Amino acid sequence: MEWTLTTPTGTCRIALGAWLDRLSANLDPERTILVTDANVARLYAARFPAVPVAVLAPGEAHKTLEAVAALDERFLAQGVDRDWLVLAVGGGLVCDVAAFAAATYLRGLDCGLVPTTLLAQVDAGVGGKNGVNFHSFKNLIGTFRQPRFVFCDPDFLTTLPPEEWRSGMAEAVKHAAIADAGYFSFIESRAAGLRAPNTDLAGPLISASIAVKIAVVAADEREADRRRILNFGHTFGHAIEAVHGLPHGRAVALGMAAAARLSARLGLLSSAELSRLLDLLTALELTADPELDRAAVLEALRRDKKRYGEAVRFVLLRRLGQAEVREITLSELAAAWDHLWPRPVS
Repeated sequence: MEWTLTTPTGTCRIALGAWLDRLSANLDPERTILVTDANVARLYAARFPAVPVAVLAPGEAHKTLEAVAALDERFLAQGVDRDWLVLAVGGGLVCDVAAFAAATYLRGLDCGLVPTTLLAQVDAGVGGKNGVNFHSFKNLIGTFRQPRFVFCDPDFLTTLPPEEWRSGMAEAVKHAAIADAGYFSFIESRAAGLRAPNTDLAGPLISASIAVKIAVVAADEREADRRRILNFGHTFGHAIEAVHGLPHGRAVALGMAAAARLSARLGLLSSAELSRLLDLLTALELTADPELDRAAVLEALRRDKKRYGEAVRFVLLRRLGQAEVREITLSELAAAWDHLWPRPVS
């Protein structure tokens, strides 16, 4: 299955299938450098195309300008010029760091992405955004630039740890909740089989999420309007992830639950549909029940890149499959805190 995404920054070929062993046919081995991380290299290096390989350290702590600078040093030593392709094979960190390095080295190299996690295949690898963290700010420095291609191969998911699968499922639920009620029902009816890596169901999940992302990004590549709905769950989620160190999927699930409760509190989302979303997050084992540090989370929201003055742009649900963006003040969030997190907090 293939799609084409065309935006002001370029045209991207997106394909779903068995790509790992067919990469060589889609690149010039004399002018390609492959970027991966140590975990992916350990599992798949023997199947990589015969090109130079740069290996990044795994983990969110290494999604930094220092990692980009190290790649730039490797590009320089390798003699990379503007006719080269940067091929990223890995999860969200690898795709972000490699794509940002490609977008900025020599003012822009072509990049191809082969995402290896569910999160990257349904979300992070598609859409042309890239970036790295800076101090405590997530994805603060980056660009909008479409890769030449994104090849999604579900076979990579057979080696995916369950927690990484759940992070991807959180993003799949996000897409369904904001833009596709039928997709939401699909996940809902198969939740028991989606708690752990499932290659039989991965294809339909990836296809449905890619369709949502293409429709949104084609209309608004640079997040000036419509693309903001893709941040559903991420405003609270990024703050919780930064303060409490929860895995990305669990933090985003908490963020979606809070945003849905806020939607219901504002009279947008029905109680029945709120219950459906909360029940699905529970069925997928995405819910966590931490005692959140109220002051620290609100302070993290204050420093969110989506803040405007004393307000933060929140993605809310009008119904399952339809979202909107509203500005909510930090004082309003503080006042509604106990309704958003229905348990004692510190």
